[in-house]
Amino acid sequence: MFCLFLTTCQKQTQQPPVSTAAVIFDTDMGPDYDDVGALALLHAMADSGEVKILATLSSNRYTQSVPCIEVINRYFGRPDIPLGATLNGVYITDSARFSGHDYWSEILPDKYPHKTKRTEDAPDAVKVYRQILSSQPDNSVNIITVGFLTNLADLLQSQPDEYSDLNGTSLVKKKVKRLISMAGKFPEGWEFNVCTDANSSVTVFEQWPTPVTLSGFEIGETILTGKRLIAADFTNNPVHDVFSMGLKLDLNGRSSWDQTAVLVGVRGCRDYFDTVKGRMTVASNGSNTWEDDPNGNHERLVWKMPKEDITHLIEDMMMHQPK
Repeated sequence: MFCLFLTTCQKQTQQPPVSTAAVIFDTDMGPDYDDVGALALLHAMADSGEVKILATLSSNRYTQSVPCIEVINRYFGRPDIPLGATLNGVYITDSARFSGHDYWSEILPDKYPHKTKRTEDAPDAVKVYRQILSSQPDNSVNIITVGFLTNLADLLQSQPDEYSDLNGTSLVKKKVKRLISMAGKFPEGWEFNVCTDANSSVTVFEQWPTPVTLSGFEIGETILTGKRLIAADFTNNPVHDVFSMGLKLDLNGRSSWDQTAVLVGVRGCRDYFDTVKGRMTVASNGSNTWEDDPNGNHERLVWKMPKEDITHLIEDMMMHQPK
Protein backbone atom coordinates (compact mmCIF):
# COMPACT_ATOMS: atom_id res chain seq x y z
CA MET A 1 0.00 0.00 0.00
CA PHE A 2 1.33 3.40 -1.00
CA CYS A 3 0.83 6.09 1.61
CA LEU A 4 1.78 9.76 1.59
CA PHE A 5 2.42 11.64 4.81
CA LEU A 6 1.29 15.11 3.75
CA THR A 7 2.00 18.18 5.81
CA THR A 8 0.25 21.34 4.72
CA CYS A 9 1.91 24.67 5.42
CA GLN A 10 -1.08 26.42 6.97
CA LYS A 11 0.94 28.08 9.72
CA GLN A 12 3.34 29.55 7.17
CA THR A 13 0.37 30.66 5.02
CA GLN A 14 -0.98 32.77 7.89
CA GLN A 15 2.32 34.51 8.51
CA PRO A 16 3.65 37.58 6.65
CA PRO A 17 7.11 37.53 5.05
CA VAL A 18 9.85 37.32 7.68
CA SER A 19 12.12 40.31 7.19
CA THR A 20 14.95 38.77 9.20
CA ALA A 21 15.36 35.65 7.03
CA ALA A 22 19.04 35.00 6.30
CA VAL A 23 20.17 32.91 3.34
CA ILE A 24 23.40 31.54 1.88
CA PHE A 25 22.92 30.70 -1.80
CA ASP A 26 25.01 27.88 -3.30
CA THR A 27 24.83 27.39 -7.08
CA ASP A 28 26.54 25.58 -9.95
CA MET A 29 26.10 28.69 -12.13
CA GLY A 30 27.12 28.03 -15.74
CA PRO A 31 25.69 24.84 -17.21
CA ASP A 32 22.05 25.92 -17.00
CA TYR A 33 20.48 29.34 -16.75
CA ASP A 34 17.66 28.64 -14.29
CA ASP A 35 20.36 29.55 -11.73
CA VAL A 36 20.19 33.12 -13.08
CA GLY A 37 16.43 33.15 -12.64
CA ALA A 38 16.82 31.78 -9.11
CA LEU A 39 19.32 34.46 -8.13
CA ALA A 40 17.01 37.12 -9.61
CA LEU A 41 14.20 35.80 -7.38
CA LEU A 42 16.45 36.00 -4.36
CA HIS A 43 17.31 39.63 -5.09
CA ALA A 44 13.65 40.48 -5.73
CA MET A 45 12.74 39.16 -2.28
CA ALA A 46 15.72 40.96 -0.77
CA ASP A 47 14.41 44.21 -2.27
CA SER A 48 11.03 43.57 -0.63
CA GLY A 49 12.71 43.07 2.75
CA GLU A 50 11.99 39.35 3.00
CA VAL A 51 15.56 38.10 3.09
CA LYS A 52 19.15 39.08 3.70
CA ILE A 53 21.61 37.43 1.30
CA LEU A 54 24.64 36.48 3.38
CA ALA A 55 26.75 34.97 0.58
CA THR A 56 26.56 33.62 -2.97
CA LEU A 57 28.84 30.64 -3.58
CA SER A 58 29.71 28.40 -6.52
CA SER A 59 29.87 24.60 -6.38
CA ASN A 60 31.25 24.63 -9.93
CA ARG A 61 34.89 25.38 -10.80
CA TYR A 62 33.88 26.65 -14.25
CA THR A 63 35.91 29.80 -14.88
CA GLN A 64 32.89 32.05 -15.51
CA SER A 65 30.71 30.80 -12.68
CA VAL A 66 31.65 33.38 -10.02
CA PRO A 67 31.94 36.26 -12.52
CA CYS A 68 28.34 35.54 -13.63
CA ILE A 69 27.16 35.44 -10.01
CA GLU A 70 28.84 38.76 -9.34
CA VAL A 71 27.31 40.34 -12.44
CA ILE A 72 23.81 39.54 -11.13
CA ASN A 73 24.63 40.74 -7.62
CA ARG A 74 25.99 44.03 -8.94
CA TYR A 75 23.03 44.57 -11.24
CA PHE A 76 20.71 44.34 -8.25
CA GLY A 77 22.80 46.79 -6.26
CA ARG A 78 24.54 44.33 -3.95
CA PRO A 79 28.16 44.26 -5.16
CA ASP A 80 29.53 43.49 -1.68
CA ILE A 81 27.80 40.14 -1.11
CA PRO A 82 30.60 37.69 -0.21
CA LEU A 83 31.58 35.30 -2.98
CA GLY A 84 33.27 31.93 -2.84
CA ALA A 85 33.86 28.79 -4.85
CA THR A 86 34.84 25.16 -4.51
CA LEU A 87 38.57 24.53 -4.73
CA ASN A 88 38.44 20.89 -5.78
CA GLY A 89 34.99 20.31 -7.28
CA VAL A 90 33.85 19.56 -10.80
CA TYR A 91 34.26 21.88 -13.78
CA ILE A 92 31.15 21.83 -15.97
CA THR A 93 29.83 24.02 -18.78
CA ASP A 94 26.97 23.67 -21.26
CA SER A 95 28.93 24.89 -24.26
CA ALA A 96 28.11 21.78 -26.29
CA ARG A 97 24.34 22.40 -26.10
CA PHE A 98 24.89 26.03 -27.11
CA SER A 99 27.16 25.13 -30.01
CA GLY A 100 26.38 27.56 -32.83
CA HIS A 101 24.46 29.86 -30.45
CA ASP A 102 25.43 32.59 -28.01
CA TYR A 103 26.56 30.92 -24.79
CA TRP A 104 25.23 33.21 -22.10
CA SER A 105 27.82 32.49 -19.40
CA GLU A 106 30.68 33.44 -21.71
CA ILE A 107 29.00 36.63 -22.90
CA LEU A 108 27.62 37.98 -19.61
CA PRO A 109 30.97 38.80 -17.92
CA ASP A 110 32.15 40.59 -21.07
CA LYS A 111 29.12 42.87 -21.10
CA TYR A 112 28.59 43.75 -17.43
CA PRO A 113 30.93 45.01 -14.68
CA HIS A 114 32.45 42.67 -12.13
CA LYS A 115 35.70 42.51 -10.15
CA THR A 116 36.33 38.76 -9.92
CA LYS A 117 37.90 37.84 -13.22
CA ARG A 118 37.80 34.05 -12.78
CA THR A 119 36.13 31.60 -10.44
CA GLU A 120 39.53 30.39 -9.27
CA ASP A 121 40.21 33.92 -7.96
CA ALA A 122 37.33 33.65 -5.47
CA PRO A 123 37.83 32.66 -1.81
CA ASP A 124 37.40 29.06 -0.69
CA ALA A 125 33.65 28.46 -0.28
CA VAL A 126 34.14 26.41 2.89
CA LYS A 127 36.07 29.25 4.52
CA VAL A 128 33.27 31.66 3.57
CA TYR A 129 30.67 29.29 4.99
CA ARG A 130 32.54 28.93 8.27
CA GLN A 131 33.22 32.65 8.66
CA ILE A 132 29.62 33.65 8.01
CA LEU A 133 27.93 30.88 9.97
CA SER A 134 30.08 31.50 13.01
CA SER A 135 28.93 35.14 13.10
CA GLN A 136 25.19 34.40 12.85
CA PRO A 137 22.67 33.73 15.64
CA ASP A 138 22.03 30.08 16.43
CA ASN A 139 19.47 28.23 14.28
CA SER A 140 19.01 31.26 12.01
CA VAL A 141 20.45 30.56 8.54
CA ASN A 142 18.74 28.86 5.62
CA ILE A 143 21.14 27.38 3.08
CA ILE A 144 19.67 27.14 -0.41
CA THR A 145 21.62 24.90 -2.76
CA VAL A 146 20.68 24.66 -6.43
CA GLY A 147 23.82 22.94 -7.65
CA PHE A 148 26.24 20.22 -6.68
CA LEU A 149 26.57 19.21 -3.02
CA THR A 150 30.37 19.63 -3.08
CA ASN A 151 30.66 22.68 -0.85
CA LEU A 152 28.24 21.29 1.70
CA ALA A 153 30.03 17.95 1.98
CA ASP A 154 33.33 19.78 2.40
CA LEU A 155 31.74 22.01 5.03
CA LEU A 156 30.54 19.01 7.06
CA GLN A 157 34.04 17.54 6.96
CA SER A 158 35.80 20.80 7.86
CA GLN A 159 37.79 21.17 11.07
CA PRO A 160 37.99 23.94 13.69
CA ASP A 161 39.74 27.08 12.42
CA GLU A 162 40.18 30.77 13.13
CA TYR A 163 36.42 31.33 12.79
CA SER A 164 35.06 28.62 15.05
CA ASP A 165 36.22 25.96 17.48
CA LEU A 166 33.49 23.66 16.16
CA ASN A 167 33.94 21.10 13.40
CA GLY A 168 31.76 21.46 10.33
CA THR A 169 28.92 19.19 11.39
CA SER A 170 28.64 20.83 14.81
CA LEU A 171 28.78 24.32 13.30
CA VAL A 172 25.98 23.49 10.85
CA LYS A 173 23.87 21.93 13.59
CA LYS A 174 24.27 25.03 15.74
CA LYS A 175 23.79 27.78 13.16
CA VAL A 176 21.68 26.40 10.27
CA LYS A 177 17.90 26.32 10.49
CA ARG A 178 17.19 24.36 7.32
CA LEU A 179 18.80 23.16 4.09
CA ILE A 180 16.66 23.69 0.98
CA SER A 181 17.96 21.80 -2.02
CA MET A 182 16.97 21.46 -5.66
CA ALA A 183 17.97 17.80 -5.72
CA GLY A 184 16.63 14.37 -6.53
CA LYS A 185 13.89 12.89 -8.67
CA PHE A 186 10.96 11.35 -6.87
CA PRO A 187 9.96 8.77 -5.99
CA GLU A 188 13.24 7.57 -7.56
CA GLY A 189 15.58 8.32 -10.42
CA TRP A 190 18.58 10.31 -11.54
CA GLU A 191 19.01 14.06 -11.19
CA PHE A 192 21.88 16.22 -12.42
CA ASN A 193 22.79 18.04 -9.19
CA VAL A 194 22.94 14.79 -7.22
CA CYS A 195 24.67 12.66 -9.86
CA THR A 196 27.41 15.09 -10.87
CA ASP A 197 29.22 14.78 -7.54
CA ALA A 198 27.66 11.60 -6.22
CA ASN A 199 30.15 11.14 -3.38
CA SER A 200 29.33 14.55 -1.94
CA SER A 201 25.61 13.92 -2.37
CA VAL A 202 25.87 10.66 -0.41
CA THR A 203 27.71 12.46 2.38
CA VAL A 204 25.27 15.35 2.64
CA PHE A 205 22.03 13.39 2.55
CA GLU A 206 23.35 10.83 5.02
CA GLN A 207 24.95 13.22 7.49
CA TRP A 208 23.28 16.65 7.28
CA PRO A 209 22.20 17.44 10.86
CA THR A 210 19.27 19.85 10.26
CA PRO A 211 15.91 19.44 8.49
CA VAL A 212 16.16 19.23 4.69
CA THR A 213 13.55 20.35 2.13
CA LEU A 214 13.91 18.90 -1.36
CA SER A 215 12.50 20.39 -4.55
CA GLY A 216 12.71 17.47 -6.94
CA PHE A 217 13.27 17.42 -10.68
CA GLU A 218 9.56 16.74 -11.28
CA ILE A 219 8.52 19.98 -9.55
CA GLY A 220 10.44 22.51 -11.61
CA GLU A 221 10.40 20.56 -14.87
CA THR A 222 6.98 21.76 -16.05
CA ILE A 223 7.21 25.32 -14.66
CA LEU A 224 8.32 26.94 -17.91
CA THR A 225 9.40 30.57 -17.58
CA GLY A 226 11.20 33.19 -19.63
CA LYS A 227 8.83 34.03 -22.47
CA ARG A 228 7.16 36.97 -20.70
CA LEU A 229 10.57 38.10 -19.46
CA ILE A 230 12.16 38.30 -22.88
CA ALA A 231 9.06 39.97 -24.35
CA ALA A 232 9.40 42.82 -21.86
CA ASP A 233 11.06 46.07 -22.88
CA PHE A 234 14.20 45.74 -20.76
CA THR A 235 17.61 47.08 -21.70
CA ASN A 236 20.94 46.44 -20.01
CA ASN A 237 19.32 43.74 -17.90
CA PRO A 238 21.52 40.63 -17.51
CA VAL A 239 18.60 38.37 -16.54
CA HIS A 240 16.73 39.40 -19.70
CA ASP A 241 19.88 38.91 -21.76
CA VAL A 242 20.50 35.40 -20.42
CA PHE A 243 16.97 34.17 -21.06
CA SER A 244 16.92 35.81 -24.49
CA MET A 245 19.96 33.71 -25.43
CA GLY A 246 18.69 30.56 -23.75
CA LEU A 247 15.22 30.63 -25.21
CA LYS A 248 16.65 30.51 -28.72
CA LEU A 249 17.04 26.81 -27.87
CA ASP A 250 14.22 26.38 -25.35
CA LEU A 251 11.41 27.82 -27.43
CA ASN A 252 8.63 27.07 -24.94
CA GLY A 253 10.47 28.46 -21.92
CA ARG A 254 13.01 27.01 -19.49
CA SER A 255 12.19 24.68 -16.61
CA SER A 256 12.31 26.52 -13.28
CA TRP A 257 14.00 23.92 -11.09
CA ASP A 258 16.17 26.29 -9.09
CA GLN A 259 13.55 29.01 -8.71
CA THR A 260 11.25 26.68 -6.76
CA ALA A 261 13.99 26.02 -4.20
CA VAL A 262 14.61 29.75 -3.72
CA LEU A 263 10.89 30.50 -3.40
CA VAL A 264 10.44 27.92 -0.64
CA GLY A 265 13.83 28.65 0.90
CA VAL A 266 12.77 32.22 1.65
CA ARG A 267 8.99 32.10 2.03
CA GLY A 268 8.33 28.52 3.10
CA CYS A 269 5.63 26.37 1.55
CA ARG A 270 2.67 28.71 2.15
CA ASP A 271 -0.04 27.96 -0.42
CA TYR A 272 2.56 26.93 -2.99
CA PHE A 273 3.33 23.34 -2.01
CA ASP A 274 2.61 20.58 0.44
CA THR A 275 5.40 18.31 1.66
CA VAL A 276 5.89 14.60 2.15
CA LYS A 277 8.05 13.57 5.11
CA GLY A 278 10.59 10.83 4.67
CA ARG A 279 14.15 10.21 3.63
CA MET A 280 16.05 10.45 0.36
CA THR A 281 18.86 7.93 -0.05
CA VAL A 282 21.59 8.45 -2.64
CA ALA A 283 23.47 5.47 -4.06
CA SER A 284 27.16 5.56 -4.94
CA ASN A 285 26.25 5.93 -8.64
CA GLY A 286 24.21 9.08 -7.91
CA SER A 287 20.73 7.62 -8.28
CA ASN A 288 18.24 8.35 -5.52
CA THR A 289 15.30 6.64 -3.88
CA TRP A 290 12.68 7.84 -1.42
CA GLU A 291 11.04 6.27 1.63
CA ASP A 292 8.00 7.83 3.30
CA ASP A 293 8.39 8.35 7.04
CA PRO A 294 6.31 10.79 9.14
CA ASN A 295 9.33 11.21 11.42
CA GLY A 296 11.88 11.61 8.63
CA ASN A 297 14.38 14.47 8.65
CA HIS A 298 13.80 15.08 4.93
CA GLU A 299 10.72 16.42 3.18
CA ARG A 300 9.99 16.74 -0.52
CA LEU A 301 7.70 19.18 -2.24
CA VAL A 302 4.44 18.05 -3.84
CA TRP A 303 1.97 20.17 -5.76
CA LYS A 304 -0.62 22.31 -4.06
CA MET A 305 -1.09 25.61 -5.90
CA PRO A 306 -2.01 25.24 -9.60
CA LYS A 307 1.12 25.07 -11.72
CA GLU A 308 0.03 28.05 -13.83
CA ASP A 309 -0.20 30.27 -10.74
CA ILE A 310 3.27 29.32 -9.51
CA THR A 311 4.67 29.84 -13.01
CA HIS A 312 3.23 33.36 -13.15
CA LEU A 313 4.47 34.18 -9.65
CA ILE A 314 8.02 33.02 -10.40
CA GLU A 315 8.24 34.89 -13.68
CA ASP A 316 6.88 38.06 -12.08
CA MET A 317 9.82 37.99 -9.67
CA MET A 318 12.29 37.17 -12.45
CA MET A 319 11.11 40.40 -14.11
CA HIS A 320 11.78 42.46 -11.00
CA GLN A 321 13.94 45.52 -11.58
CA PRO A 322 16.47 46.67 -8.99
CA LYS A 323 15.59 49.49 -6.64
